[in-house]
Amino acid sequence: MSSSEFPEARTVAGAVRGRREGGLEVFRGILFAQPPVGAARFAAPRPVDGWDGVREAFAFGPPPPQEQAGPAVDAPAGPPAGDDWLTVNVWTPETDPAARRPVMVWIYGGAYKFGSADDPAYDGSRLARDGELVVVTLNYRVGIEGFALIEGAPANRGLLDQVAALEWVRENITAFGGDPEQVTVFGESAGAGSIAALMAMPRARGLFRRAITQSVPGTFFSSALAGDIAEVLAGGLGLRPTVADLSGVDPRKLPEAGAELTGRMRGYVERWGPVALTPTPFSPVVDGDVLPTTPWQALASGAARDVELIAGHNRDEYRLFLMLGGLLGQVDEGLASMALGLFGPGPGSESAYRGAFPDASAEYLFELVQSDWLFRMPSLHLAEAQVAGGGRAHVYELTWAAPANGGALGACHGLDVPLTFGVYGGLGAMLTGSVPSPETEALSARFRSAWTAFAATGDPGWPAYDPERRLVQLLDTEPTVTAYPEEAARRLWEQHTFAALPLTTAQPRHLRTSAPWPAG
Repeated sequence: MSSSEFPEARTVAGAVRGRREGGLEVFRGILFAQPPVGAARFAAPRPVDGWDGVREAFAFGPPPPQEQAGPAVDAPAGPPAGDDWLTVNVWTPETDPAARRPVMVWIYGGAYKFGSADDPAYDGSRLARDGELVVVTLNYRVGIEGFALIEGAPANRGLLDQVAALEWVRENITAFGGDPEQVTVFGESAGAGSIAALMAMPRARGLFRRAITQSVPGTFFSSALAGDIAEVLAGGLGLRPTVADLSGVDPRKLPEAGAELTGRMRGYVERWGPVALTPTPFSPVVDGDVLPTTPWQALASGAARDVELIAGHNRDEYRLFLMLGGLLGQVDEGLASMALGLFGPGPGSESAYRGAFPDASAEYLFELVQSDWLFRMPSLHLAEAQVAGGGRAHVYELTWAAPANGGALGACHGLDVPLTFGVYGGLGAMLTGSVPSPETEALSARFRSAWTAFAATGDPGWPAYDPERRLVQLLDTEPTVTAYPEEAARRLWEQHTFAALPLTTAQPRHLRTSAPWPAG
């Protein structure tokens, strides 16, 4: 075998052999932790045992056990079987330890219940090639395995997996041509929420220098809420939410309990509030140990002032979920009123929204308040908390409308992912079309240029955010910098504090609904 065709690198645990592909050296499926099965089930990740010789790193590791992503996302064909869920993949221009290139580490989204690094949408080739840097993707536990609050197990095991992967990067990335002092984490949706949590976690301190959060979800659970959800999850199996009980369930069967609960969550709105009307019973838990406080509180206190941040969102986040739920063109005033009461920043939200947007349709209000609650305002508030804590942040809003479906989905949730990677399969094909237009490719090139420049220098090409000017980069066919758009929505949420969501049996009136919530 030619060394140029099959490059090798030596990790702390042993040597690995990859392939040369398209001018890059690519390594797939490298273990960063032992399989979390058997005695290690529901435990914090454990270091890998060393090996002799050279291990092939040609294929992605198996995805963690999970629910099906749904018809909008293409699952990889024939995913590999096995228990080696905790693996990393590396794309590098060359395995030269002296190169010391910037490193970008991707954390996937998926509602904290599905996702894996073998998804073709996360191919790191174009980013690594265009930015002349090293790209790393990783697997972490999701669903019950990663995020359910289980007695006898640490909370937030999925986040601990991410920490372990970042520790692997710190210890090994030099061998792949990367600089462990120039690590940028980036992720979308639940991946962005994970990064926000990492910025607040003492265990993750010093493992990355920069962070890019794309559409941070505002859902972080209190221990009481997470514990109640776990009891219901385990109760559906006739079990308790303990390591002793749940360890007896095959990890590949356990996601069925999460899928079953997802279908009946809306019946718990009186106990779980708006969370019961989301598509997932999982989120990071503010347990006081792994995650001491919410990211917004931690950042405002200066916990991540040394981390340079990009925080952003898409203008029409929730429209994707309207489409997936069959609600486009179907929302009436009754549904809009319920959404405004359930998801607004407090009592009086309906009148406040209607006053701020007097010409808005029922459907637009239904979409807007859920976009604000779930992604837009959490992302903006994260940047503002970072600045308040003495750190630096850059803010963007994607305003370019997805061209597929006649532009009906606007700048919806997930549109930024194919633009970030320049890969147009799966969800990307549904939004941009499988054959990208010149306009799509131009905007994707702008994304990659800004993200890789930030990873290399800390400057994405637009001014930092400050509370006076509130300058935001609008990413569109003609990018512009402006004061935060949709100022009326921002003002409605100005005094809102994003806190760990509580468990309550006495919901305030503005959180009650007797009417059925639509499926979706």
